Amino acid sequence: MGRSRRPKPIHLASKLRRIRLHLGLTQEEMVKRLNYTHSPLAPGQISEFENDKREPPVQLLLCYARAAGLAMEYLVDDELSLP
Repeated sequence: MGRSRRPKPIHLASKLRRIRLHLGLTQEEMVKRLNYTHSPLAPGQISEFENDKREPPVQLLLCYARAAGLAMEYLVDDELSLP
């Protein structure tokens, strides 16, 4: 039995970048702001997420949403724009 991949949010990468820029943070500062404790996080990974080369884990998306003061649904639902 194979598992089909779930659809990837099309606008996720640009939303993550907009959040970081709105907060006025560098990628290195964003790593610190996210305070992601599940695994080591490096500025290069932030770049990969923002350039749609990798998709962040759900727990990290929750950290992004909290840092931006948003419901996580704004990040993953392509029909919703960032406020």
